[in-house]
Amino acid sequence: MKAAILGAGSLGTIMGAVISKNGGDVILIDNNVAHVDALNNSGATVTGYMDLKNIPVKAITPDKMEGIYDIVLVLLKQTANKTALPKLLPHLNENSVVCTLQNGIPEEMVAEIFGEDRTIGGTVGWGGGWVSPGVAQLFTRQDHMRIEIGSIDGKITEKVRRVEEFLKLTGDVEVNESLMGIRWSKLLMNSALSGMSAALGCTFGDIIDDDKAVICAAHVADELIRVAEKKNVKMEIIIPGCDFLEMKFDDEAGRDNTVKILREIYDVHRPQKASMLQDMEKEISCEIDYINGVVCGNGDKFEIETPFNDKIVEIVKGFEKKELAFPTMKNLDKFEIPKI
Repeated sequence: MKAAILGAGSLGTIMGAVISKNGGDVILIDNNVAHVDALNNSGATVTGYMDLKNIPVKAITPDKMEGIYDIVLVLLKQTANKTALPKLLPHLNENSVVCTLQNGIPEEMVAEIFGEDRTIGGTVGWGGGWVSPGVAQLFTRQDHMRIEIGSIDGKITEKVRRVEEFLKLTGDVEVNESLMGIRWSKLLMNSALSGMSAALGCTFGDIIDDDKAVICAAHVADELIRVAEKKNVKMEIIIPGCDFLEMKFDDEAGRDNTVKILREIYDVHRPQKASMLQDMEKEISCEIDYINGVVCGNGDKFEIETPFNDKIVEIVKGFEKKELAFPTMKNLDKFEIPKI
């Protein structure tokens, strides 16, 4: 079987290192020539909550792709999809499967390119950061490394099982018959903590340690749940024992409970910075339109107010347009906590 990871950034590097360490065979594909060279010359190194040094891996730039790939895991930023994904077409056949593990809700766009029968999706329940060419940092404790996958129509096909078996080389994998349900649950995690991380220029630990910041994150989550309900999306449990629907609130006691849940969930991700924030540090476009922007857009469609998601998008886009300084915790002053 020939497998590849398209987009070997922080998560792709970690995933490639773990798969290779556990005996799997995977090719890492990335545009960053210095990174590809480092991976080939020195192997992949993972720091943080994992200590892997110089794990031998195979890495290439996209122009070096050849032959047919049986499985392709997509970990690109969604901002690159329209230009990068079509280049895969000559390297797939009818039996190939493309599994998007990107943030947001990318399955529809991916299926438009490859066809629904070759597209599955999933969520990665752990985070990482870029350190240097060939080196990534795991921000999540290893005992919380979990991936959920599924098909767009919910059917558990041979292709789904094939990807499941391959991804088991990385850790826990669960097949779910409600892909959109797990997608919207993961979107809650991304929009709440990653969104606030991007808007405040801080780590997840900084957010859950600050009373106002974590309350803002609670409101981001509450807005998303209300939007998902209007879309008739049943949010699935992606963290064992934690039902995200319990984070919807109508009074102060409910909000306090949501804050408590967020602090418990994200205590194992304390060092993590949003990938959006990492992109902002590099002064490249981030995925805000595909994360908090999805909540805002659907809120407009269903006439649901989303002021906290709106404010995050406003801050991030203001920075990208060079109208605002790089985000800091001082941006908390831009958020107004309502009395409930």
